[in-house]
Amino acid sequence: MEMNTNRLHENKDIEVVNISCLYKVTKQLASSSNLKECLENIVNILSKDKEMENGTVTIINPITSKLEIEVADGITAEARRRGTYKLGEGITGRVVASGSPIIIPQIGDEPGFLNKTRTRGDERKKKFSFLCVPIKTASHTIGALSVDREYPEGLGKESENDLRFLTVVSGLIADTVHRVQTVNEEKEALRTENSKLRRELSSKNRIQDIIGNSSRMQEVFEMVHRVADSNATVLLRGESGTGKTLVAKAIHHNSNRKEGPFIVVNCSALPENLLESELFGHEKGSFTGAHTRKIGRFEMAQSGTLFLDEIGEISPAVQVKLLNVIQERTFHRVGGAQPISADIRLVAATNRNLEKAVKENDFREDLYYRLNVFPVYLPPLRERRTDILLLAEFFLEKYAGENKKDIKRISTSAIDLLIQYHWPGNVRELQNCLERAVLICDEESIKSIHLPPTLQSADSIRDGDKLSLARSVENYERDLIIDALKNNNGNQTKAAKYLDTSLRIINYKIHGYNIDPKQYKVK
Repeated sequence: MEMNTNRLHENKDIEVVNISCLYKVTKQLASSSNLKECLENIVNILSKDKEMENGTVTIINPITSKLEIEVADGITAEARRRGTYKLGEGITGRVVASGSPIIIPQIGDEPGFLNKTRTRGDERKKKFSFLCVPIKTASHTIGALSVDREYPEGLGKESENDLRFLTVVSGLIADTVHRVQTVNEEKEALRTENSKLRRELSSKNRIQDIIGNSSRMQEVFEMVHRVADSNATVLLRGESGTGKTLVAKAIHHNSNRKEGPFIVVNCSALPENLLESELFGHEKGSFTGAHTRKIGRFEMAQSGTLFLDEIGEISPAVQVKLLNVIQERTFHRVGGAQPISADIRLVAATNRNLEKAVKENDFREDLYYRLNVFPVYLPPLRERRTDILLLAEFFLEKYAGENKKDIKRISTSAIDLLIQYHWPGNVRELQNCLERAVLICDEESIKSIHLPPTLQSADSIRDGDKLSLARSVENYERDLIIDALKNNNGNQTKAAKYLDTSLRIINYKIHGYNIDPKQYKVK
C-alpha cells in the first residue's frame, strides 16, 4: 500500500513538472519574435526542468534537402556545422524519414548513432539514453527534436513518459516553425514584389554600370532582373569583350546575396594543376609545396556569388569535380576528408560554342546541362550599333577626366567611323580605342585622325557603308563649322570671320547641315 502511495505521489510530481515545463515552453513560443532564440530557450528549459541534456532541434533545409542543426544545447558552432544529415542517415535522419520517435537505451551500443557533432565521449555513451521525436506539421515532417537523458534504473515508464512529453513539445515547435516560415514567405513575397516594382519604376530596367538602350540590351536587362532573386545557376554566353563580367556583377548586386562576397575565377588563366586547388582549396601537406591550409574560391564565396569566367576552358578532371559540387552542393579541399557545404550562387561565362564542344567530347554533357539552367546571351557590339555612341561618350568622359583633358565631344566624321566599324573586340576594343584617342588628342573634339588606323582602313568598313569622297568632305566641313560656332559663343558673324568666309555661306551651310547655333551659346 505504501509503495502504491509513493508511486502515486511520484506520478503527480512528474505531472506537475511536465505541466510547469510545458507552460514555460508555450510561453516562450508565444512571446518570442526570434525563432532561433526561442528554440535555444526551450532546450535550456528541458535541461533545467527535465534533466534532458544535449537538446537539439534539427530542421530540413529546403534548398539542400538535408537536415541541419538549428539549435543545440552546449555545443560549438563548428560542431553544429558538422551535424548535417541526409534523410534516413543516422538516428535523426531515420526519425525524420519515418516520422516515428526512437529511444536508444545506451548511445554507445547503437551502431547507427553517428555522433557527427563529436560532443559525446565514451563515458556519456555508456550512461545516457538518446530520445528523438519528429517535428511534424499537418502535411509532412520538417525536422526532429532530440535529447540525452540518464535512466539509472533502465528504460521503463519514465522514459515512455518522457517520449510522450517530447512529442507534445515537438508539436508545439512544429506549429511555431510553420507559422514563422509562413510569415517569412509572405515577407519574402512582399520584398520580391517591392523589388520588382522598384525596378519597373527605374529608367527602363537600366542596370548600373552597364550602358545600352538598344532592344538587344533591354532584353539582357530584363533577363538579369528575372533571374537575380533566384538561386538558379546562370550561364552567360557571348563573344569576348561583350561585358559578361559586368552582367555577372549586376546579377550579384541585384540579388538577395548582394551583402555576400562576389568572387571571380578566370578558369583560362590558371593551369590545371593549380585550378583545382584554387577552386576548392587544399589541406596542409596534401601535395609538395602545400605548407599551409589554403581556402579555395568556393569557400570564399560562401553566402555570396562565385563567377567562373571562361568555364569552357577547364580540363575534364576539373569538370568532374565541378559537376559533383553543383549536384551535391558540397566539396572537399584537396587532401581533405571533411565535406564542406557550398552555399553559393554560381554564375559561369564562356565565349566558346559549348554545344560543339559537347559533340566533340571536349566538354561533359551532364555538366553543360547543369550550367545551362538560365542562359543569357550578350549581343556583340556590331548587333547593337545604336549603343556605340552612348558607350563612346561614356568612355570619352571617363578618360578625359582621368587624364585632365578638356575634350568636349566626338566629331561627326569620327562618329561615322565608330558606327561603321565591325568591332571584333566588342566593347573592350571600343574602350581601348577611346582611351587611345583621348591620349593623343590635344583639341576640344575627337577627330577621325585620332582613331586607330584599323578604323580608317577600307577593310574595316562593310562594303555597303563605305564613305564617298563627297560624304567625307561634308563631315569635315560640318565639324569645322561647329568648332567655329563653339569658339565664338554661337555668333554666326564671328564664326564666318573665323573661317574666312561670308555670313551668307555660313548661314546656308548651317541650314543645310541642320546645325542649331543657339546650343553653342554660353548661358
